[in-house]
Amino acid sequence: MWTQLGASSSNDELYLRLVACYAESQRKYHTMQHLAECFAHLALLHDEATRPLEIELALWFHDAIYKARRKDNEAQSADWARATVLSNGLSPDCADRIHGLVLMTKHDAVPAEPDARVMVDVDLGILGADPERFDEYEQQVRQEYAWVPGLLYRRERRKVLQQFAARAQIYSTEHFHRAREAVARANIARSLARL
Repeated sequence: MWTQLGASSSNDELYLRLVACYAESQRKYHTMQHLAECFAHLALLHDEATRPLEIELALWFHDAIYKARRKDNEAQSADWARATVLSNGLSPDCADRIHGLVLMTKHDAVPAEPDARVMVDVDLGILGADPERFDEYEQQVRQEYAWVPGLLYRRERRKVLQQFAARAQIYSTEHFHRAREAVARANIARSLARL
């Protein structure tokens, strides 16, 4: 991927650092399983992307820094991605695009351009997973936030899920909207009913 993007060589050391990040002991959902699912989702949306290699690189970084007690994980991950892209000889424009893609995974804005739509849908692909996998995801998220008291967790989790349910569309890409929107809404409704 690095050489296809224009870097002078591959970066095995960075690969090992990123894998180590996703293997941190406090992670239960934001793990290599999530990353592998993201890459599988990206393969389904490849034709809707304009720069799929940049999305792939952004995915490697999007949860690279993840501390459940912090609110700046995406910003820190995006900054690391930009610095890494620049230090490997890629263009500032490429670095800025990847930085922006990582920040889109904060899910605080509706993505407007094609690669941002793909990036967000890939990250949210879990919402439209089969019910068994979705329920496992819900348990994994709860485990990551095991330190939050039950009442508070349920209140905050309800807010997150209601924000997704309130969107006119959860998925912005044509393929995921058609294939996963109804399943995602059913999963969210089931989860809200349990909360």
